[in-house]
Amino acid sequence: MKLTLAEPKYFKESISIISDLVTEATFKVNAEAIELVAMDPANVAMVVFKLFSSAFTEYVLDQPVEIAINLSNLKQIFRRIKPSDILTLEMSDANKLLVTLRGSNVRTFSLPIIELDEREQRVPELTFNSGLRLHSSILTDAIEDADIVGDSVLFQVSKEMFTVQAEGDLSHAKIEIQPGDSAAIEVVGDTQKAKYSIEYLKKMIVASKLADDVYINFSSDYPLKLDYKVVDKLLLSFILAPRVEND
Repeated sequence: MKLTLAEPKYFKESISIISDLVTEATFKVNAEAIELVAMDPANVAMVVFKLFSSAFTEYVLDQPVEIAINLSNLKQIFRRIKPSDILTLEMSDANKLLVTLRGSNVRTFSLPIIELDEREQRVPELTFNSGLRLHSSILTDAIEDADIVGDSVLFQVSKEMFTVQAEGDLSHAKIEIQPGDSAAIEVVGDTQKAKYSIEYLKKMIVASKLADDVYINFSSDYPLKLDYKVVDKLLLSFILAPRVEND
């Protein structure tokens, strides 16, 4: 296996985001992509990551490979990547992942492959009653506004509007987003609404630095799915369980 990225920012930033949700995970490397599917320790959020082979300048793979590593350690190495560096990933004979950074000099790091006793994570088949496409900065601003007030946020969508609301002991925040050039809304049936954790959403919306748009899917009291996509390069998706409260 030898994989080379001339533009490593997508991998670097993705690992930084994923490692805030998951500490250890297994990468599956196949002919199409490097893939990761992992659940956070609290079983509240799932992350789905694909870095497509077309994003690489060199993608040599004799057979599919699974690489289980500590993401915090990988993140520390990726922090050392400079904008002009070329990143290469290889497997060593000692069953370690070799990370080489080539710039004004050549730096090589080796990471141990770990054994994970986790069962294989499968992406659930979900059917949603609403679908939205927003400029990713709009969702980021809405979550940051809601964070001032509370620890959970209510998403509500109709054909006319998408609203983001949060409540505290004395405060209330409401952000209204109407369809337009930077927002597209599709709703099946009645108004959909569900509540989600702002703590988790804040970790997910950092992906706005990777993609111009975010695709949002949810239904009433049902999981939320956020998709950040870069054509022919990257897919970073999150699935977040709803916060169901007895009012």
